[in-house]
Amino acid sequence: MNKAGSQRGRRPGSPDTRAAILAVARRRFLEDGYHAVTLRSVAGEADVDLALISYYFGSKKGLFGAALALGANPAELLARVVEEGEPNTFPERVVRQVVAVWDDPVTGPPLLAMMKTAIDDDSLGSLVKEALEREIVDRIAGLVPGRDARQRAAAFTTVVAGLIATRYLLRLEPVVSMTTDDLVRFVSPQLRQALRGPGRPERDARSAGRPVQRP
Repeated sequence: MNKAGSQRGRRPGSPDTRAAILAVARRRFLEDGYHAVTLRSVAGEADVDLALISYYFGSKKGLFGAALALGANPAELLARVVEEGEPNTFPERVVRQVVAVWDDPVTGPPLLAMMKTAIDDDSLGSLVKEALEREIVDRIAGLVPGRDARQRAAAFTTVVAGLIATRYLLRLEPVVSMTTDDLVRFVSPQLRQALRGPGRPERDARSAGRPVQRP
């Protein structure tokens, strides 16, 4: 019997396999967009078992972050912030998480590089925009009550994006020199107001961080 024939089947796990998965995922994300890509489709093209992708990357969010070589995945960080604290401290915890990750010499530079590339590269920019809409804006919208929840979630994301742009891209003073506590003090009220929305009492903002049931 030909031994080569007995080796047919799905590619087993190895560093080369992981690299092959990431190559397929990056190309598919850039060509098809975040929503259209599934773990199953990446597994099929990379000729690996679906369970192997889950083992390496955990989820679609994890695969996306790895494909873009991010040391820290914003979607996964948001999920952690939502799960690990009280709803009424959600804005403050978001500011602290953002600053911790972007100030870090390991995780910050890849995120900044992605941001700069997304500005110049239309295909990457569109991909990042779609991922942010689905994994950040939609997730935050699920935490606040009201029919305009998605608009308030987008406003919340805009404030965070402004903090990132001024501190890390433009390096605007005195934002660059502010301590984490300073940033929490100045930025978290804006985030709380964004979640609250215009004309709403403060108690609506305090419910952020807890999933709500919509009619």
